[in-house]
This record gives sequence, structure tokens and C-alpha cells, in this order.
Amino acid sequence: MNRKQFLAGAAGGSLLLWLQACGGGDDAGNGNGGLPPNLTSCGADGASISNNHLHAVTIAVADLSSSTNKVYSIQGAADHDHQITLTVAQLQTLKSGASVTVNSTTTTTTAFGAHAHQVLITCV
Repeated sequence: MNRKQFLAGAAGGSLLLWLQACGGGDDAGNGNGGLPPNLTSCGADGASISNNHLHAVTIAVADLSSSTNKVYSIQGAADHDHQITLTVAQLQTLKSGASVTVNSTTTTTTAFGAHAHQVLITCV
């Protein structure tokens, strides 16, 4: 084997090792299953819910990998409930670290009449 053949072989082996080290998979490198770094909770409360009167919602981080739509209550500490539905695409958007805005179902109460809320969900 001459010097040229040796160097060509060594370079090919290095490239193979480099490609193997790159891995693949979808893990962001933080042991969090491909989630953005430090993503620990998702939800909305306070000013994140339009015309809010004690509503809140928490989205389990595990739900962000769901392959089906998810329905959540936004009752929080309010005396009545509304639901929101997050589609698979919206859950994936949250998983990527972006926010999602959805509309709740309409509920009629004595104090507030027929009303719904716009809910801005973020993950931190």
C-alpha cells in the first residue's frame, strides 16, 4: 500500500466515524425526547385567556407527542367550564416551542351570558 492509498483509506474511515457520531433520531440532545431545551410545562392563565375570569388550562408535556387530537377543560377556578381542542398539528407546534391560539366552546352563565374565550397556549 502506498501513501496515497493509505490516506484515502484513512479519510474514508474518518468520514464513516463522523457520520456515525452524528446519530439521527429526533432528540434535541437534552434527554427530553426531541422537545426544546428545558420544556417542562404548557398552558394558559390570566391574560393568556381573553376576557378571563379565573380560567386556566395545563397541557401535559407528554401530550405534545400525541397522535390524536386532545380536549382540555379550561375551568381553572371559575364557576363554569369551557373546553378547547388541540389538533395533532397544534400539539406539534407547541412541541417545537411555538405558541398556539385556540377558541373555547361557548358556555352560558348568569353572570357572563353566552361567551367563549380565545386561549393563547405557550410552553416553557
